[in-house]
Amino acid sequence: MIEQHELGKKGEEFAVHFLASKGFKILEKNWRFLKDEVDIIAQDNDILVVVEVKTRSSAYFGEPFTAVTRKKQSFLIRAANAYIEKNNVNLECRFDIISIVFAENKHQIEHIPDAFYPQ
Repeated sequence: MIEQHELGKKGEEFAVHFLASKGFKILEKNWRFLKDEVDIIAQDNDILVVVEVKTRSSAYFGEPFTAVTRKKQSFLIRAANAYIEKNNVNLECRFDIISIVFAENKHQIEHIPDAFYPQ
């Protein structure tokens, strides 16, 4: 069985390739602000896209995207604001989730654009 950390890294790699294949420009991977981390920061045309990647080895306990709680969302929003300020970004920002399930040497990937909005 694949270790959870390795599974997460594998999922992030798949997500980067998936987004790049859709024409996204990958700006950052695993960008950190204080204790917060953004898995992927990308640009889709004139939109800055902050992406949280959730990966599981099965959907038995629910789809991976359900693990992006309000608390996690607030961390992502805080980190995105720091990134925007630090890099003087003047683009609209959206928050996406990529949900990946690896099972039996196959994978299922679901991209959820505009998964949540800052409150």
